[in-house]
Order: sequence, then C-alpha cells, then structure tokens
Amino acid sequence: MKKFLTLLLILIIAPIIGGLYGILHDQLTYTIAPEYYTKFKFYQFGLMDIGNEAIFPNPRQEVCGVGFMATWWMGIPIGLILGLVGVIHSDWIKMFTITMKAILVTVIIAFLTGLIGLAYGHFILANQPKEEFANWYLPENLIDFKGFIEVGSMHNFSYIGGLIGLISGIIYSFRQKRKFLTSTV
Repeated sequence: MKKFLTLLLILIIAPIIGGLYGILHDQLTYTIAPEYYTKFKFYQFGLMDIGNEAIFPNPRQEVCGVGFMATWWMGIPIGLILGLVGVIHSDWIKMFTITMKAILVTVIIAFLTGLIGLAYGHFILANQPKEEFANWYLPENLIDFKGFIEVGSMHNFSYIGGLIGLISGIIYSFRQKRKFLTSTV
C-alpha cells in the first residue's frame, strides 16, 4: 500500500517538475529568440489570435505559461514509467528517493540534449538557406532567422533528450537496485 501511495505521489510531483523544466527552458530560449514566442508559440498555445501581433506588457509571464503547458504532461509518462520501475526497490522510501533521482537524471539529460540541439541549430542549421526549411513553420515577417532556427532545434532536441533521459533514468534505477543487492551479499 505504501508503494502505491508513493507511486501516486510521484505522479503528482513529476508533472510539476516537467512544467518547471519547461518554464526554465523557455525562459532561456526566449532570451535567445523572442520571435520564436511572439510569432509562433504564443499563437500555437492560443495566447494570441493569428493575424494579431503578440505584444504583452511582460512577455516572460506568457513564456512561463507556454513553457509549463508544453512540458507538464511529459511528467505523467515519465513519472509513471520511472515510478513503476521504482517498485523494484525494497521499501517506499528507497522507491521515492531513487525515482526522484531518476527523474532528475531524465531532466538533466533532456536539458543537455537541448543544449546540443542549440549548438546544432547555431553551427549547422542556421547557416543553411531558408529554402531548406520548407517543413518548418517560419513566419513571413521573421527578422531573426538564425535565432528562430536555433531555438526550434533546441526544442526538438529537448524532446529527444526526454526519451534518452527516461531510458537513462530506468537504467539508473536498476543499477541502484543492483548496487544495493551486491552491497548486502
């Protein structure tokens, strides 16, 4: 019963962590390319109607909203999977502690992978001609093409990083179980 309640607690905490990750991630990417939000994300998340210029008195507040909405839901599958893997641990305290660390591993890897995406966007993608981005949404009145591409690349890589991080979190949890088993023998 305690492990079940621990799983429920993890399922409450993980989306909050996911949303906070999104807020911090998007504050960084807004700093790099505000147009990614004012000409794309604010419309995508329904904060502005298409055709109206997205101008807010304090756009960073809206960036927080976009960041939270874009990532909170990723906490549900990540928390569920890592929480279910965490059931292998001997008691609810170890389950909770190791699963929270596994979630931290996931977040760190997602962020680092996003930084790789930012570098890839900066050094590779942003130096290609605009015609190469036919499958990307590029606003007609885009001023900072390079920044927009860099941030778009970071966003895409971050989702890939979430998957890599999830796998790494699972491995971490199993290794902690094996470490505990070998130390008690």
